[in-house]
Amino acid sequence: MRAISRLFIAIGLGPIGLVPIGLAPIWPGPFAATPGLAQALAPVIGPNPQGKATDPGTARLERSWNQLDAQLKALDALIPPDREPAPKVENATPRLPASLLTPNAAPRGALSTSQANPAPPLSLPTPIQLKGGGLVQGLSLEQSLALAFANSASLQAQREEVAASLALLQAQLGTYWPRISAFANGSYGQEGSTTTANQANNNLGFGQLFNPAGTGIVGSGGTALPGPFYVPSGGSAADVTSTSTFSAGLSLDYALVDFARTPRIKSARAQLTNARNTYANEVRKLQLQVSEAYYQLQQADQLVRIQDANVRNDLVILQDTLDLKQAGLVPRLDVLRRRSIEASNQENLIQALADRAVARRRLAVVLNLPPEINPSASDPIALQARWPLNLEQSLLAAYQDNPELQAILATRDALAQQKQATAAGLLPKLSLFAAGGTSTSNATISNITIGGGGCCGSSLLPDSTTNSWDWSIGLTINWLLFDAGTTSGEARALAKREAATMQRYAAQRNDIRLRLEQAFFNHEASLAKLSSARRAVSASLEAFRDVKLRYLSGLSNELLLSNTQDQLINSLINRLTATVNVNITYAQLLRELLPVSQDPNRTIAPTLQLGSKSSAY
Repeated sequence: MRAISRLFIAIGLGPIGLVPIGLAPIWPGPFAATPGLAQALAPVIGPNPQGKATDPGTARLERSWNQLDAQLKALDALIPPDREPAPKVENATPRLPASLLTPNAAPRGALSTSQANPAPPLSLPTPIQLKGGGLVQGLSLEQSLALAFANSASLQAQREEVAASLALLQAQLGTYWPRISAFANGSYGQEGSTTTANQANNNLGFGQLFNPAGTGIVGSGGTALPGPFYVPSGGSAADVTSTSTFSAGLSLDYALVDFARTPRIKSARAQLTNARNTYANEVRKLQLQVSEAYYQLQQADQLVRIQDANVRNDLVILQDTLDLKQAGLVPRLDVLRRRSIEASNQENLIQALADRAVARRRLAVVLNLPPEINPSASDPIALQARWPLNLEQSLLAAYQDNPELQAILATRDALAQQKQATAAGLLPKLSLFAAGGTSTSNATISNITIGGGGCCGSSLLPDSTTNSWDWSIGLTINWLLFDAGTTSGEARALAKREAATMQRYAAQRNDIRLRLEQAFFNHEASLAKLSSARRAVSASLEAFRDVKLRYLSGLSNELLLSNTQDQLINSLINRLTATVNVNITYAQLLRELLPVSQDPNRTIAPTLQLGSKSSAY
């Protein structure tokens, strides 16, 4: 009875038949490898001193055992030899690895909002953040969903896609308005020039003002002077002109008739609808991912408790078997079998610890938590109610306003409008243009030099300014008459893509039905299996109690005890699996019918149920 009471302490009745049990390393001693299978079997020796079997039946049995021993040695030789020597059977159970205990530590508290801020998108974890395996913090399913909606990188990327599509639509709407541009330019430059008269200008008949000296013009001193406009042959003038200019104005362009403008705007609007429906579908997918990751973490937590209780129970039974062996009530075979079972169950516990560490990290990735945070499920396992709709109602509701299908339809509309816009390239386009402006320039002449009697003085203005203005208005028409089939080929390609989109709609419609039916049938099956699993747990627990009493009383053997213990553990695992599958399939059904806003700026409230409330598990 001492062993029975210790067993009930090890596997007490909690939410799923077990109470949370800590993972303190109660097994002393270092890790050691198990001996080879062939090494544990000694060759069969005959009944006579020379080791020769005299009876024919015994000889055949001896040859069979020798053949089996040889085969076992050959199989054992395929396994690489252990680095450490094989441990003795009597060695104590080794401790659990510290590398697994650290990420499986109990949570230090609830995860706060400040701890859940995601790392910058382009950053990488630092050694300090990764040191020590991370900080384990607890959080609920609703908190997980809220964090995912706020932190998810994929959802944030889709929000940016919606904003980009909206900006493109606004850009296309601007084509209904004229384009007004302002222009201005200024410049400064210098130019040097030399003008030379190749022939005198006194033979043009312009009068004495163009005559050379001695033709009637006398200076104040009585000296004969040439005419003021006389230029002798070879006379020249050189100068440097500095010019600064500035001009400014406005121009207007307006497409009066453009057959491609309206289809482009409709295509941009359809692309915005596609982006918004894709965002809504991303919300549905993200909620399912978070729910599945959370439920799987709950399952991993409970599996660790089950396997830990199983190992503790193995130690209790092993001690009882050792006591019975010492009293001569059971053979040595029972002790060896119990040690083998305890070692195998410890392997299951080690794997369960690894699975829980991976499940915690998987949830952290879905929630986009900081690198130093490891989440732990703080909610107890609660069974979701039966799905409130039948299969037909679920399918009809799933097809209605489904964002996956609506996104495909929006893509088809966008392609159809792009086809219209491309085909409109063959139609005429009428545009209005208008422009007006003013300009000013200043010219300064410097470094004037003359030679050969000089010339051109009347045309040299040392400093001058010129102002001007202009305006224009008109119409332009563009009509593509021939492009060797380029435009029509592009339109045909868009038409084919539109047809392909229709086929994708059909494929997605069928995929939605398959997903929903698979989730619906598995949900119903999980509920039915849960009822059977509960009955199996009750029966297995009673059977284990009875066989343990019979074993301690000498009325049953250890093999039956081991089989009954395995049945109990398997029934507990089956009940846990059925419960988690009920919740996961409910989340999968909810994913197909979850009402989601298409506005990425609206806060998303987590929705865990469709109709009835959940029941305690």
